[in-house]
Amino acid sequence: MRASDADRDRVAALLREHTAQGRITMDEFHERLERLYESRTYGELAKLTSDLPDVDLRNLPAKKSEEPAKRAGMHSGMRAAWGVWAVASSINWVVWFIVSLTSDGEVYPWPLWVMGPWGVILLMSTVFGGNGGKRP
Repeated sequence: MRASDADRDRVAALLREHTAQGRITMDEFHERLERLYESRTYGELAKLTSDLPDVDLRNLPAKKSEEPAKRAGMHSGMRAAWGVWAVASSINWVVWFIVSLTSDGEVYPWPLWVMGPWGVILLMSTVFGGNGGKRP
């Protein structure tokens, strides 16, 4: 009876498993793989694995899907808080710069009073606070 591509793929998986378990060498694996893809019948496929023990492919460990690595760092809420702080501070500095350019005298750097305390609170929360983003 003629073998299909799916049949050849199953035998190739068996050969890979036996190679991984050390039953056949890499050279033997490559030789058998060449003969595998030249095979046309089930009998020819059976000869390739006749000297190997049966392996139940259903009991093989399933491929684990690659989970994206969890990014180390700040919780997304803390990143957002720092982003809002940076935008608000930038806007204040732009307003201060425009006022400084259009005024006759020196203008006190008042944006420091906006960004300073807020930044210190955010810094303390980032360094000492939080439960790593986990809710109780």
